[in-house]
Amino acid sequence: MAILIDENTEVLIQGITGRQAQLNAQYMQEYGTKIGAGVTPGKGGMEVHGIPVYNSVREARGEHPGILTSAIYAPARFAKKAAFEAIEAGVKLAVLIPERMPQHDMLEVIQFARDNDCIVIGPNSIGVISPGKAVLGIIGARVGLAREIFRPGPVGVLSRSGGNTTTTCYYLTKEGIGQSTAIGVGGDAFVGSTWEDLLPLFEQDPETKMVVGFGEIGTTVEEDAARLIKEGKFTKPLAVYIAGKNAVEGIRFGHAGAMITRGRGTAQSKIRALKDAGVTVVEHLSDIGKVAREMLRKGAEA
Repeated sequence: MAILIDENTEVLIQGITGRQAQLNAQYMQEYGTKIGAGVTPGKGGMEVHGIPVYNSVREARGEHPGILTSAIYAPARFAKKAAFEAIEAGVKLAVLIPERMPQHDMLEVIQFARDNDCIVIGPNSIGVISPGKAVLGIIGARVGLAREIFRPGPVGVLSRSGGNTTTTCYYLTKEGIGQSTAIGVGGDAFVGSTWEDLLPLFEQDPETKMVVGFGEIGTTVEEDAARLIKEGKFTKPLAVYIAGKNAVEGIRFGHAGAMITRGRGTAQSKIRALKDAGVTVVEHLSDIGKVAREMLRKGAEA
């Protein structure tokens, strides 16, 4: 099985007439994702790769009521408006692709989504892939590459880093271990869904046997996940690699959200919290596949 998206998910693309969105729409279609409609205000009546374009999300959903998922490609300054439009129209999963959304805009989106039972991934997300079923966003980039790196299997994958979502899956696949769903949570300081939100979804998926995470400095994502585990709300095996062990306080490490401030968000504090919760912390990312294989073997024997 998978979480968030599968072969039956019907997708809307907001901002579909933009260059990046058009390229990704073609890729998603070729992979097998069901794209029902696109939205660009003022360009209703057009088609992109055979996908009908509407002026609003409400109009698109009126013609395609099965659409409950949206990939949002609007520029960062317009992403809040696009997300609000999708949520108001009844969308239940929105993936925000743009990077560096204004932080106050994103905080409003997070609250509005919670008030309306909508899951938001991103911003600054590479997307979501349930291998062999569907892909949403940029993750994988090309069908041939996506089918080579991402394979169906029993391991969920979480990462703020888009590139390292892919790298983590590569190391798993190299060891013959497929993935149920891989999620680029998003690298901005405030994102719609954290590990604490997504781990319970993997907990409920009967075919996800364990989860692997690529963690990094900044924010309290990993510490919050550790607390969730100690509270008994996620019970499956979890293996995590933490990047940024030598980062200096006040210096941003890659993502907007990856910065140590006031002594919080260090690699050391994350590792301590995770180990205290019984999580397996991997010293080198290249070992993540081997570690996962051994953990799955022990789980099967238990």
